[in-house]
Amino acid sequence: MLLRSCYRPLERCFGRIATGSGGSGGDGLMWHADLRPHASGDYSIAVVQANNNLEDQSQVFTSPSATYVGVYDGHGGPEASRFVNKHLFPFMHKFATEQGGLSADVIKKAFNATEEEFCHLVKRSLPVKPQIASVGSCCLVGAISNDVLYVANLGDSRAVLGRRVSEDDKKKAVVAERLSTDHNVSVEEVRKEVEALHPDDSHIVVYSRGVWRIKGIIQVSRSIGDVYLKKPEFNRDPFFQQFGNPVPLKRAVMTAEPSILIRKLRPQDLFLIFASDGLWEQLSDEAAVEIVFKNPRAGIAKRLVRAALNEAAKKREMRYADIKKIEKGIRRHFHDDITVVVIYLDHQNVSSSHSKLKNNAIGCTTAPVDIFSLNAEDHVEGNLVGPVF
Repeated sequence: MLLRSCYRPLERCFGRIATGSGGSGGDGLMWHADLRPHASGDYSIAVVQANNNLEDQSQVFTSPSATYVGVYDGHGGPEASRFVNKHLFPFMHKFATEQGGLSADVIKKAFNATEEEFCHLVKRSLPVKPQIASVGSCCLVGAISNDVLYVANLGDSRAVLGRRVSEDDKKKAVVAERLSTDHNVSVEEVRKEVEALHPDDSHIVVYSRGVWRIKGIIQVSRSIGDVYLKKPEFNRDPFFQQFGNPVPLKRAVMTAEPSILIRKLRPQDLFLIFASDGLWEQLSDEAAVEIVFKNPRAGIAKRLVRAALNEAAKKREMRYADIKKIEKGIRRHFHDDITVVVIYLDHQNVSSSHSKLKNNAIGCTTAPVDIFSLNAEDHVEGNLVGPVF
């Protein structure tokens, strides 16, 4: 009963969407929340939509003792990323409660439970929506608890740390330290890993349409969903054979096993950038860290998104002012959906951060399910009172 009472605020929180600013300087496909408090600093979040349906989903959950960040980059449709957005954090909370705190095992169990639940949804939906078997999502999660950072990921969304070179010399520049592993077969190491797991399949990784792809289809090797590439029986289903994209498989060619990094936070660790690959296609780790380090906090995530869009525009010999006039769907030809969350780490100011949260013990910011639709609607912020972590 006690556990259920803890779930209720968490479920209510993830059922709501935070108010932010749409329309961002005339870009009707951008949404952002400029600056909000978390247990050990501030955070900023921004999203820009390129696809006809926004496939990126994201959320930040805050309490006086923990901060959770999730960035979920869907592919093939928005269903998997939306599912992860709703279910992963509650599973993490459930297993952390049962095991007495956060750990790598808790995170793995939460990823596995989310994968299993999505597979059940696919099975139930197959007769009416067979295409759902080919929908999937990358999944990047960050969690800070007791000055320990956990980063877990599937796919090619990325977490990057901005770290001061010297704790004593505060005028020195920061360095970028990548904290996550890109599970993308464009990376030679990942390509060799996949090939080693399938020595009897000379076409497990194929160079197709200018990039390396698993079975000539998909670039990422790990995800939530993509059930037809994990469970061979789905490709034999008559509904999927008729309406889906069946691929003859002997065994799974993708996995939902996350890479997990655990790191004790240090005084020289200044901020974290969590972002979908839409950002990293345009900006290097170092460029993104420099932008965060050299600019004011408020609106920093939006600034990173705009920097990426400026780069995308330059590649087409255009200006960002031209790109933001392009409608969703068509805009995907110029850039991907982009989600950015910046988490500032204020090691000396934890008490002041706690004071910001004391009247709002639990807060969560969930980016809009679809930004284009948001512009015509009003949304409420999911801020709740009462301890969860």
